[in-house]
Amino acid sequence: MPYDEQLVGRVRGVLAKKRNVAERKMFGGLTFMVRGHMACGVENERLMVRVGPAAYDDAVGRPHAQMMDFTGRPMKGFVFVEPAGLKSDKDLEAWVQRGVDFAMSLPAK
Repeated sequence: MPYDEQLVGRVRGVLAKKRNVAERKMFGGLTFMVRGHMACGVENERLMVRVGPAAYDDAVGRPHAQMMDFTGRPMKGFVFVEPAGLKSDKDLEAWVQRGVDFAMSLPAK
């Protein structure tokens, strides 16, 4: 599946000053790894964010966010954010930071 290059560029901009960030094609899109753990990614025009199980209910309850589901089963701890929830740089930065925070809470790989 293709992914939105403009959104990828915006995410790269948010992550530009972060350390230990790598990109990897995964989940049919492009993911951003922090210290070896997926933090977020872009699939089609949506942002994927790994928020972790503890923050999942709060995240999925936010506007324009929904459960991440590829196979008919939701992936607990991951959400999709629709383009309407990413219009402002502030909104995008907040979602990306959620993913970075979760990745940083895990031991480095």
